[in-house]
Amino acid sequence: MVQEEQEDTMTTRANPRTETAPMAVIERLVELACLAPSVHNTQPWRWEYDGRAITLRADPDRRLVTSDPRGRNLTISCGAALHHLRFAAQALGWEPVVEHLPPGDETVLARVFVARTAHHPPLPADIELMRARCTDRRRFTAWPVPEDQLAALCRIATAWTVDAVAVTDNADRFRLELLANQALTALEIDPERLEEQESWIDRPGDEGIPSDLLPDHPDPLHPRGRFRLGVLEDTRLVIHSGDRVIALGAGSDDVGSWLRVGEALSALWLEATRAGMSVVPMTQPIEVESTRREIGRTLLAGAFEPLLLVRVGWQVIGRRALPRTARRPLDEVLSR
Repeated sequence: MVQEEQEDTMTTRANPRTETAPMAVIERLVELACLAPSVHNTQPWRWEYDGRAITLRADPDRRLVTSDPRGRNLTISCGAALHHLRFAAQALGWEPVVEHLPPGDETVLARVFVARTAHHPPLPADIELMRARCTDRRRFTAWPVPEDQLAALCRIATAWTVDAVAVTDNADRFRLELLANQALTALEIDPERLEEQESWIDRPGDEGIPSDLLPDHPDPLHPRGRFRLGVLEDTRLVIHSGDRVIALGAGSDDVGSWLRVGEALSALWLEATRAGMSVVPMTQPIEVESTRREIGRTLLAGAFEPLLLVRVGWQVIGRRALPRTARRPLDEVLSR
């Protein structure tokens, strides 16, 4: 309640004649932006504020060197944080203006100018939505995702100038699972990749994936998982899963496309959370170039470059809420 009052204060008491947001609002926006999902919870973003604009850069020290040599997943993670910042600004009654990949400094992914608008009321429910979003790796239920909801999620994603296609054909889904298994095999026989991945599980500090968020039993429908077994109880029997896969991508495999896919991922995920659905990214088939190309060729018929896959489905009603993964302190991610 105190926190909600503080957020309302930031929204209602700021001088409506100021062109830029005060520092307290900037700090609040960055804090909320950092609730965004990131690969292995690496949180690979750096924010700077110069009194005029918020600048977003990727933190190269947090790139997964072995599994993400080009920085695709790193940039997608930063794109998700960028959308979270925009979403938070609008939820607090401010108007964000985003400049993607501004010229003059190739390390800058975006600049965000935050201005006051008298015509944009605060949306406190959206702040709670950001806090509710999480990665729940427990097995999905058999409840199908309605076609209209899948189509709506794809439309939300494409609004960010990316391509989005739901894999609904059973034969295509079977082929996708085979390719995912091929990618897992490539991971399992690469000791450097395994070591890198393991280094982000139960990592000390405010980063990485705690083992109490990893299921303690393999999914009988998908017995091969990316991560080792954890301690999160997940023994419920599922005869078949009703989840669906959405492929996100663009016409090219470059930094600008990765950034937009990250924004689309965040927008899709928040809307799925609003509808009560669960989202789990599938990065391993994209990390292995041979399977990524095969997905583009056979499942997408060359329509666009696949850059990320996400599983969307339903969790059991009443299942206990998961603890949220930790986030780095504001002073570590924001330079003023």
